[in-house]
Amino acid sequence: MDSSATFVPVEGRPDNRSVFAPTQADVRDFFVAAGKKRRAGALLTPLETIAADWIDAHPEYAGDLADAEAARAASYGADAGRENPFLHLSMHLSISEQIGVDQPRGIRQAFDLLVARLGSAHEAQHGVMECLGRMLWESQRSGRPPDGDAYVDCVRRRATH
Repeated sequence: MDSSATFVPVEGRPDNRSVFAPTQADVRDFFVAAGKKRRAGALLTPLETIAADWIDAHPEYAGDLADAEAARAASYGADAGRENPFLHLSMHLSISEQIGVDQPRGIRQAFDLLVARLGSAHEAQHGVMECLGRMLWESQRSGRPPDGDAYVDCVRRRATH
């Protein structure tokens, strides 16, 4: 796999924490910067290109992505009455990467089946997002590692029912 497609550089950070465990500020800064670079017509990394494509698919988040400082300070708790745009975009990005490398094995085929059923890759991603969220919730609740097979099965069930 091309490492440039998965490396998320964070200016001023000499270690690799940003690659494997980005902070909330790192994630928000990444999406704000990707959107800004896209609007400016600047060269994007492969990962920034995927992120910018998802940003473009969600114009309702434009205000949330307009200013890095405001993005870092924003709170999207359950009482806010709306979804967290950075979590939503991060899930799109994660799912795109999973499909690209077919990990967990079978996710690409299950996704393609869901796209065929729904007629929209974007809507299919939202369906996959529900399964990803369920898998992560069940993993946290049980204290066990995420179950990739159950995740793929969930997407397949959505595609065939």
